[in-house]
Amino acid sequence: MKKIARLLLALALCGGAQAAIAQSAAIDGQVTKVDQSAKKITIKHGGIRKLDMDQGMTMVFLAPDPNMLKAVKAGDKVKFDAERVNGQLTLTKIEKNEVMRRPGAPEQYAHPSSDHR
Repeated sequence: MKKIARLLLALALCGGAQAAIAQSAAIDGQVTKVDQSAKKITIKHGGIRKLDMDQGMTMVFLAPDPNMLKAVKAGDKVKFDAERVNGQLTLTKIEKNEVMRRPGAPEQYAHPSSDHR
């Protein structure tokens, strides 16, 4: 019985580690242009080690799924992932970095429960 409990604990810890690795792979960036007709998006970002880019830059990525482009607009801060597919930098995932804030609150306000009235 103890062996089963240890095995379950080990599996749970591995799953948590994989989720942390997946989240850390996301790249922070800011959308500068969305071109729906060309299925491309331009993103200003920091270094992307897995693509051998040590320096931050602004780059164009192919977006094979048109819904990815509909979810963001120029100026949006995003987290994304990309791969080289047939030599083309291709977006594989993108989501807005949305900050939780009250309507009318300053931009740096990040947590609604910290309201001290």
